[in-house]
Amino acid sequence: MQITRQTEYAIKTMLELAKNGDDVLLSTRFISEQQEIPEDFLKKTVKLLAIADLVITQRGSNGGVKLAKPASEITLADIIAAIEGPIAINICLSPDYHCPNKPDCKISRALEKAQIAMLKELENQTLADMI
Repeated sequence: MQITRQTEYAIKTMLELAKNGDDVLLSTRFISEQQEIPEDFLKKTVKLLAIADLVITQRGSNGGVKLAKPASEITLADIIAAIEGPIAINICLSPDYHCPNKPDCKISRALEKAQIAMLKELENQTLADMI
């Protein structure tokens, strides 16, 4: 699994928000400048983070973006899933996919162990741990 550039930008955005405090509204322009993210792309990324209830957006001259909950409650797994969708090493391990070969597939069993370990690490790593 390789995360996309958008997911990397989402993580950088969330770290910038966490670094500045849970209740501080930051403009997309400020985040864009601090993290060197194209502002138009950042706005699309923030929209996905808002849909996932990870950030709150406020429009207007005093508007901006802030974390929807404390940094200690937001994990890397949350952010990746908000942008990429469900995390799966291969299609057979996707939550919505039923693989007819899964019960007997040695490849699936091996990859499932790796996926469980990866998810555990991503779920244990919070924004608060990273700032």
